[in-house]
Amino acid sequence: MLKKIMITFLITITTLIIVFLAFTNFYPSFGGNSSKKQQLVYEQSNQFRDGKFRNTNPVPKNLGLSETVSLAYKFFTTKVSNGRPKEDLKTQTIDSINIANYKGEARMVWFGHSSFLLQIDGKNILIDPMFGQVAAPHPLLGANRFNKEFPIAIDKLPQIDAVIYSHDHYDHLDYESVLKIKDKTEHFYTPLGLGNHLEAWGVPNSKITEMDWWQEKQFGSIKLVCTPAQHFSGRSFNNGQSTLWSSWVITSENENIYFSGDSGYGVHFKEIGEKYGPFDLALMECGQYNKMWPDIHMMPEETAQAGIDVKANKIMPIHWAGFKLALHEWTDPIVRVKAKADELNIKVIAPQIGQEIQVKDSTTTYTDWWKSL
Repeated sequence: MLKKIMITFLITITTLIIVFLAFTNFYPSFGGNSSKKQQLVYEQSNQFRDGKFRNTNPVPKNLGLSETVSLAYKFFTTKVSNGRPKEDLKTQTIDSINIANYKGEARMVWFGHSSFLLQIDGKNILIDPMFGQVAAPHPLLGANRFNKEFPIAIDKLPQIDAVIYSHDHYDHLDYESVLKIKDKTEHFYTPLGLGNHLEAWGVPNSKITEMDWWQEKQFGSIKLVCTPAQHFSGRSFNNGQSTLWSSWVITSENENIYFSGDSGYGVHFKEIGEKYGPFDLALMECGQYNKMWPDIHMMPEETAQAGIDVKANKIMPIHWAGFKLALHEWTDPIVRVKAKADELNIKVIAPQIGQEIQVKDSTTTYTDWWKSL
């Protein structure tokens, strides 16, 4: 009997290991990996050392197995009061014809979390377009996003001139979303290494431009600058820090926009502000923070200060109202950042998902729409 139990146990463990290895090596949402030849090119970057991309500061700390297991256990077992809205977030809708025919001043439409459609100088630009329902490699491995509906159905989007990605985490780079937009997108701009994921998903190399920090590219009348962030990357257990992470500056003749991506607070915000500010609008990370990972995500008070550092005329908190990826109340980010912004005398805008955002507008007022949820 004992022998049969041991055999059954070993067969079960072996089967689980085989399934795990097959899933992580062949399931398409994990993306691609860089070749040895590509890594030789990455070595020219100041951020690439010993086969991995690094922050300027030596963060984040590499956790041991016990620390990783402890952190995961706390995350999945801790109950958070008001961790999600009581009901799906309502979305303001935009007619596809309105978007396709738009010729006005630069405007943005928020899809929730960190995803935007930017219409500027007659171009349609998607920023971190994550349209999936879960921020995970498989639908069974994550909780649903807060909004089921989008301002416009993804298949109704017009031709996209450019897509900009900040890094390769699942709440920013989504496999299914790429499949839906790749054939209607003229070009993709990414930090170093991230293009490997796109190529694995069928995007031609000719449509991908990878950039290092402080590199600039002209896209028609728009200047795109890949700027620093303090974060990390990776889509599976064995490819951490294999791609670079970044923030972005988007500049036209009349508008100047900053997108923070994901980032802990650091001196890079002042450096970006000095070199490329002031900004009409800064889209600033504000959410999914915790004292256990203070170097890779900002606390809301730091978000407000970062807005000052980059010389923003106004900031919009992002990376909240999309997914539950931390242990704070879902409204904690907006409440705290607004309080600190009032203290620092910097303007905060907080539109609903789908509400039009005029980049240079200084008069529109926004309701505290989250208070009833």
